[in-house]
Amino acid sequence: MRKLFKNISYVYTFDEKIGDIENGYILVEDNVIKEVGRNWENIEADEIYDLDGYMIIPGFVNTHHHMFQSLTRGLAADKKLFDWLVFHYEIWKFIDEEAIYVSSLIALYEMIKTGVTTTTDHLYLYPYGNNKLFDAEIEAAKLIGVRFHPTRGSMSLSKKNGGLPPDSVVQTDDEILQESVRVIEKYHDPSKYSMLRVALAPCSPFSVTPYLMKETVKIANKYDVLLHTHLAETRDEEEYCLEKFGKRPVDYMEELGWLNNKVWFAHMVWLSKEDMEKLSKNNVGMAHCPSSNMRLGSGIAPVSELKNKIRIGIAVDGSASNDTNNMIMEARNALLLQRAKYGANALTVREVLKMATIGGAGVLKMDDYIGKIAPEMAADFIGFKLDKVEFAGGLHNPINSILLCDPKQVDLSVINGEIKILNSEFTNFEISDFLEKHNMISKKLLKKAGILL
Repeated sequence: MRKLFKNISYVYTFDEKIGDIENGYILVEDNVIKEVGRNWENIEADEIYDLDGYMIIPGFVNTHHHMFQSLTRGLAADKKLFDWLVFHYEIWKFIDEEAIYVSSLIALYEMIKTGVTTTTDHLYLYPYGNNKLFDAEIEAAKLIGVRFHPTRGSMSLSKKNGGLPPDSVVQTDDEILQESVRVIEKYHDPSKYSMLRVALAPCSPFSVTPYLMKETVKIANKYDVLLHTHLAETRDEEEYCLEKFGKRPVDYMEELGWLNNKVWFAHMVWLSKEDMEKLSKNNVGMAHCPSSNMRLGSGIAPVSELKNKIRIGIAVDGSASNDTNNMIMEARNALLLQRAKYGANALTVREVLKMATIGGAGVLKMDDYIGKIAPEMAADFIGFKLDKVEFAGGLHNPINSILLCDPKQVDLSVINGEIKILNSEFTNFEISDFLEKHNMISKKLLKKAGILL
């Protein structure tokens, strides 16, 4: 199937050789971009789409999330991270497969609506040993058609072991390791253009044992998969690591063998200059989560200091610490938050958009086929109509309007060559039934936790 997207007012490819194109076209064959250029008159295609009045950019890559948290938005509104977690664990311990499946669809729908074509997810709790939760979110991703790189998360330290969660949501190290192997062998597809890859992600330094961290590295090396965890998110975490391990978080990761090019960390707010140099030297990746960091009062990550040192992607983070799945807003917040601390020239719009696209692709080691618009790249791209009222007066340099103005959503989404959104509407997915079910599940969880009567 050949699809021709022609007469595109602006194509921002983020490919250094091709650059920006005015009045251009993109030719897609099945799920791969075959041509990008200006003269389309003699090209034959099975389907032709006239995108006059559109600007097109690569699809966004979301590098950190907890999709199940869409069920508990707006709660614990004034708590910092550790207190926020303790509060939510008493709700999340009742989550089941249906809750994961439906909440994943809600989160994915909102992400696609706001430009995400590839996302990861960090599912780290399995109440009462229900390992099928991981399978449930994969089924949701397949149904909606997003490119998915989930992580098999884990927690092995409950309150009685010095951790934060209740016993019911943690697992033994051995079970976690067995499950890590199971999901890799069942789901991980390392091939180019893959729609599904798996990474491993113990939750955090304060929620798993050193043994689990080290053994997880061994599995990742054996199967050649990536590694992920939260790191240096808050001052409390730094104090915990100093007290428990006698080391700051980055130094502790180094001791465990977690500073290597398979690893990307979420947050990294509290870093010293020495930390930054270690991260750079070991080619570690970063998922920057500005909205969550603001919401929980965690701080401002030193992205402008790291932008030329390490691989950086943007992430919406959990929907209960954001409390959205809105990638456009996340990229905007990344831009503005850095400027609030480091000045107006801390980051440019293009730098942030590249972090949200080719940067995120690099973090997930998928930049050989996603993150830019060029021949032989996967057909993942998004579009914005230029006649939006939100763009009025901002068309002299349209790309800036994506983050400096408020487009609210994309008007075109193409994922793996399939059109997901056209003329601002989803083409083959109806969310209304899942929306009602999602709210019912959320209410049920809050009742079980004693928050609603």
